[in-house]
Amino acid sequence: MCDQGGVQERGDFTSCSSSNIGKLCIFITLHGILFVVSRFAGGRNLLQLLLSFAVGGLLGDVFLHLLPEAWSMALEGGAGTHEAFTQVGLCVLAGIFLFIIVEMMATHGSAGPTNNNTKGNPQNTKEVCGYLNLIANGIDNFTHGLAVAGAFMVSYKTGILTTGAILIHEIPHEVGDFAILLKSGYNTWELTSLPMYTAGIGLMGALFTLFIGTSNVLGGVQVYILSFTAGGFLNIALVTVLPELLQEDRPAQSCAQLLCLLFGTLTMASVALMC
Repeated sequence: MCDQGGVQERGDFTSCSSSNIGKLCIFITLHGILFVVSRFAGGRNLLQLLLSFAVGGLLGDVFLHLLPEAWSMALEGGAGTHEAFTQVGLCVLAGIFLFIIVEMMATHGSAGPTNNNTKGNPQNTKEVCGYLNLIANGIDNFTHGLAVAGAFMVSYKTGILTTGAILIHEIPHEVGDFAILLKSGYNTWELTSLPMYTAGIGLMGALFTLFIGTSNVLGGVQVYILSFTAGGFLNIALVTVLPELLQEDRPAQSCAQLLCLLFGTLTMASVALMC
């Protein structure tokens, strides 16, 4: 029995590793294509459209994926309806406020009195935006790792289906992530290498599930992680990225940005309905 358990665990680890490597290859390729397109097909105008898509995608991800899943897990864990909503709401607020505090501290810290040339420079906020996005995506990928490993522990078929659903969900999300990182001043190497780190965090989530030996005890933890991540995404979309997009004074470009925002939300809605 012990040998069979060891073989099963090694099989689960191999399957989880393969799914994360496949996800990493897809996202690196996607980031490379987007970088080439953004450099040679419209410049700043295209970047603004991608950022609009990112805002819509983040909002769709929060309200159509993260929050419904967190509420469902809270209810399945035995919490009452009001208690579940309260738990999720408090974690969302915690994510929003923590990201605001981090952004305020980083912005004021980078605009000290000894460097007057950088004070009030929007680039400071842009850099913070990139860091916050990486933090939120790392947490999100950790929950994906938990889900993939738990699914492979049920059966190989369930693991493949769960991995496919996450990949479909992540592709439009990665388009938005690319736009936010590009806006934050990351270079070509960083844009293609950063998915390696976030995918590595997803592998850590998978290893954590395999170490625990069951996915049943993780539901309560995931409720808080998903809700906190939702708060972080809301802050990035509505506090950090959207205000800059609202400063656009060209009617045609504003309409195009609105359409891209709606398209990002509809894309995530379509993914939610399919998966």
